[in-house]
Amino acid sequence: MRTEHALTAATDAATDWHRATPSSAGQQPVEEIFGCDVFDQRAMRERLPKQTYKAFLRTIEEGERLDHNVADVVASVMKDWAVERGATHFTHWFQPLTGSTAEKHDAMLIPAGDGNIVTQFSGTDLVQGEPDASSFPSGGLRATFEARGYTAWDPSSPAFIIRGRNHATLCIPTAFVSWTGEALDKKTPLLRSIDALSVHAMRILKLFGTDQGVGRVNTTLGTEQEYFLVDRHLYYARPDLVTCERTLFGAKPPKGQELDDHYFGSIPQRVIAFMAEVEHELYRLGVPIKTRHNEVAPGQYEIAPIFEDTNVACDHQMLVMETLRRVAPRFGLQAILHEKPFAEVNGSGKHNNWSMSTDTGVNLLDPRDETHTNLQFLTFLCAVIRAVDLHADLLRASIASAANDHRLGANEAPPAIISIFLGDMLTDIVEQLEKGTPKRTLKGGAIDLGARTLPQIPRHSGDRNRTSPFAFTGNKFEFRAVGSTASVSWPNTIMNTIVAESLDYIATELETATTRKQRKESLETACKRLLKDLVKQHKRVIFNGDGYSQEWHEEAEKRGLPNLINSEQAYRVFGTKKAKDIFKKYKVLKPAELESRKHIFYEKYTKQLQIESEQMVLIGRQYILPAALRHQARLAESVSATEAAGVDASAQRSALVDFASVADAFRGALDRLDETDDYQDEDPIRHAKYIVDKIIPLMAECRRLGDQLEVHVAADLWPLPSYREMLFIR
Repeated sequence: MRTEHALTAATDAATDWHRATPSSAGQQPVEEIFGCDVFDQRAMRERLPKQTYKAFLRTIEEGERLDHNVADVVASVMKDWAVERGATHFTHWFQPLTGSTAEKHDAMLIPAGDGNIVTQFSGTDLVQGEPDASSFPSGGLRATFEARGYTAWDPSSPAFIIRGRNHATLCIPTAFVSWTGEALDKKTPLLRSIDALSVHAMRILKLFGTDQGVGRVNTTLGTEQEYFLVDRHLYYARPDLVTCERTLFGAKPPKGQELDDHYFGSIPQRVIAFMAEVEHELYRLGVPIKTRHNEVAPGQYEIAPIFEDTNVACDHQMLVMETLRRVAPRFGLQAILHEKPFAEVNGSGKHNNWSMSTDTGVNLLDPRDETHTNLQFLTFLCAVIRAVDLHADLLRASIASAANDHRLGANEAPPAIISIFLGDMLTDIVEQLEKGTPKRTLKGGAIDLGARTLPQIPRHSGDRNRTSPFAFTGNKFEFRAVGSTASVSWPNTIMNTIVAESLDYIATELETATTRKQRKESLETACKRLLKDLVKQHKRVIFNGDGYSQEWHEEAEKRGLPNLINSEQAYRVFGTKKAKDIFKKYKVLKPAELESRKHIFYEKYTKQLQIESEQMVLIGRQYILPAALRHQARLAESVSATEAAGVDASAQRSALVDFASVADAFRGALDRLDETDDYQDEDPIRHAKYIVDKIIPLMAECRRLGDQLEVHVAADLWPLPSYREMLFIR
């Protein structure tokens, strides 16, 4: 049987992983691990002529246009660096609207005509590429026959080398735009949004007189990536995992995460060997990985980096996902990043830790000591509160997807209602702001552990809240609702844009109040008055309680907070005038670019669910029903044999009748789902609504009946690896 074969192979893989582990993985010198395959500023400083390096820095730091001569020199040096490391090809590495990355490889080795080869890589090759744009989603921005698109080098994100067993390729991070200049990727709007936020954050710093020596304000990002590991043989025995990256059927095992024994537990040997290999490769790519641990669900893990500038962090996040997937097979494993691969256990998210920082290294969301006296911090804090309250619908829509719909609102992830957790100390200060001038900052104190050998440990001024979708955690905001497969570029684009709008509003109010001829105010007076008004207007979005509770849902409705329960509802936000106006005003997305993304999101949503429903029908008919009918025949033979022996078989017959009725109901549900799948609509919005109303309920019914059959069919007849096998064989 399939399951027996998979289990045998899985056991072999579990005992053989050590032989596949490179023995030198932990023995290389530090300088060969860190930065060895990333062409960062250190490598440029060491190799570029001094004047060229300075000119290049002005491009990165000041936005100065890149001179062609400088580009040629950088390209020549980058080529030599890459060839020294075995690279034979280069590619413009970009992030189209598919949600993944894309690349087309070109050789740097060119025949010289005399039997030799030369290496060739010019400034033009570095700065611009021309991939076919017609095969990528454009959401109606361009007709299919209009194929021209351009990739443009992003010099602020380091180039790197991706390696395989017999190849090495120089990867150059780029933006991707159409022939007419519209953004066809996730990087271009992100960079625009960072620029918009910087402009208005600098206005605030200028008002407070803290802009000396500051060239710009960047946003910073650290992302915690959750994922599952499944034995590769078991993975390939599950058509739903292969096609959809989630199980469409699967009965709950006797033991899941009920004992809470997996979280932060001892990491299995095969898994930690995999993790070490992943970290080794990511270090070589310049990705600063910091933590690794077991997550809540069995078979679930997490990896997280140190904070970086958001643009680079978004590129590195894509590399993290690619590296997890690429390295896992070396250890007989499959990395699964889907938000909900297994029912009845926690799904996977991607905690998006976001802050603002000057290019001199000052974190603008660091409250510091005596926070109540830090008016600049409170200004930036209130800007975020205002942004999240006014644009909670946009923030919710930024993390919408068919996969994430399985998590949001369940008691494993934040609710679909966007609220802010501030903690005791900041909540107290905000309440003081509303009443007038803050006069105190709550202190955390220390905890005495009651044993002489244990030290006193400092207590934070407030607890953490894992049920909040948007929580302040010391010196940053943690957006906990982002899905594990998502590119973080899009939610951060929206976060930057809405905060830029609030900073613009606050800066304008303060500039007006402190410069007008009549009733001119001091900065302190104007700031306290404005912050008091902002708190009164937007405090409804602050909630420090249990976001999972029904009481909060009722309270949120009273407060007028939006509750977009699924992606079909959330995507509508991108068609509103408010959304179009804010993106247009801050030059992040033109109305046509925003409309195209709405179209693409709906189209991906409908296609993904249609694939899942069709795969569900196939598995039901090709795997589950045949197994159920064999089991039914076995029951019938048992009844006949028992009755032929003159023994009462009424209990067995009753069991046979019950089982047959479930199998028959399952067949009928599959037929109805198959018929419903035939629906087509050229309008993806109407199609998405149809899927929500018709297909998703039918899929839920098919799953309920299929899982009911699994718990009754004999194990030797069941053709699919069970949850017990997939979650616990590691």
